[in-house]
Amino acid sequence: MNTTQTAQAAADTTDPRAGLRAVVSLRALADALELRQVEAALRAGMTWQQIADGLGVTRQAVHKKYAKRIDPAIVIPRRTS
Repeated sequence: MNTTQTAQAAADTTDPRAGLRAVVSLRALADALELRQVEAALRAGMTWQQIADGLGVTRQAVHKKYAKRIDPAIVIPRRTS
């Protein structure tokens, strides 16, 4: 099933079991994509605060979620204040 079909299944309330499975699949996809974008942002020199602003969360929340999950080869900018 492609992403469009998965999204349609998640929105279709006639078969809740299939819909719930589709929601789980979409959540996993969104989490994987978010991690890739956080890593790309760090590689581009963005700070945790800038990433948090882009995601609409606090700096602490994004740091807690991703600090230990990102590629260890990524150089992470340090806060200056």
